[in-house]
Amino acid sequence: MTITGSDATTPRKPTATRDSPPPPEPPERGGGMFASLRVRNYRLFFGGQIISNVGTWMQRIAQDWLVFELSGYDPVALGVAVALQFLPTLLLSLWAGVLADRVDKRRLLIGIQTAVASQALVLGALVLTGVAALWQVYALCVVLGTLSALEVPTRQAFVAEMVGRDQAANAVALNSSIFNLARIAGPAVAGFAIVLVGTGWLFVANAASTVAVIAGLALMNPAELFRAPSVGRGKGQLRDGLRYVRGRPDLMTVMVLVFFVSTFGITFFTSLAVVAANVFGTEADGYGLLSTMLAVGTFTGALAAARRGSRGGPTLRLLVVSAAALGLCELVGAFLPTYLLFGLGLVPLGFATITFLNTANALVQTTVSPQLRGRVMGLYVLVLMGGNPVGGLLTGWLADTFGGRSPFYVGGAVALVAALVCGYVAHRARRGARRPGTTHPLPQE
Repeated sequence: MTITGSDATTPRKPTATRDSPPPPEPPERGGGMFASLRVRNYRLFFGGQIISNVGTWMQRIAQDWLVFELSGYDPVALGVAVALQFLPTLLLSLWAGVLADRVDKRRLLIGIQTAVASQALVLGALVLTGVAALWQVYALCVVLGTLSALEVPTRQAFVAEMVGRDQAANAVALNSSIFNLARIAGPAVAGFAIVLVGTGWLFVANAASTVAVIAGLALMNPAELFRAPSVGRGKGQLRDGLRYVRGRPDLMTVMVLVFFVSTFGITFFTSLAVVAANVFGTEADGYGLLSTMLAVGTFTGALAAARRGSRGGPTLRLLVVSAAALGLCELVGAFLPTYLLFGLGLVPLGFATITFLNTANALVQTTVSPQLRGRVMGLYVLVLMGGNPVGGLLTGWLADTFGGRSPFYVGGAVALVAALVCGYVAHRARRGARRPGTTHPLPQE
């Protein structure tokens, strides 16, 4: 049976089986910036993420710098690594969303995180034994990308299961806040650690930090999860999810805008290494400090999003405005002449970026039918990350051909134009939604 758009706005309470106690009522909206932490299962998840995300960002910085060193500081090689890491998203994200709707998400996440820790250990062992080659790093990028393609839709769909629909926006923002707090600490630590001990031990540290996530998931009480009715195997389930999104103009606007901004605009997480080394002539510590400045903005933006999430739902207007601000900040930052000014310019860019990403995620999480959440999140992850192979290669080519700053002004211009076009289309659709017979009004207010 195809789910209609009206199902997306009807809150559903979790169901209990005959052998389990009734689950608690979902926490009501409100309760401050940390409202969703009142849920025990989410506290366990949150605590594990605090530790693991620091390790994740240390590995990301170490991996980028390792590729840069092994390739003789070639920006194209860095773009290839990014493309290989995100290529599996193109192939697996939609299927991963179907899988997330069918199986126990908590158990699936435990298995995926165990494999992530193993990948980091292998990479660390290769570096520490002195046998690491560029092709090996590329191969492990594909492995990590495959695991990420399975993990991200499952984890994002699992957020609402932990806290319920009313607190999903707040929980998404808190997830982002700890992710970006780790982005402040991780790159700064990684930059200096690479200089002192090399990249190998950072991969080992990330493997150890992943144990915290696994432990948090294992300690959860499954009876307290706000699960949607299970979805059995059947034909056409992926098509049902795509048809559902196609029938929702608001979701289509989100997906299109996220694709263009993430593919062409949010490439600076990769190109920062090129700017640090090739434009300003710094070492790994300079790269780490630039990443930290960007993270100051994203962390501040995540806290602001958490406060908004405890007070009210996300809006399409905020999504469009934040996308335009992202493009403008990136475009202006491309022309800042000194290392200090460029670093300071990364703070508002980070704020606009995380506001855009959190708003898009929360719009999808809070407006879809629970039975289809995994499939819709799989499509969301596909448009969010699936363009990164193209974006990564384009970034490397631009930096190599036109200089390290070029990915910033090209990406900023594309993001700004995409925001203006989608804003205009959404405005026209909103006006049409006010006419009699329209069934899918856009969530503007």
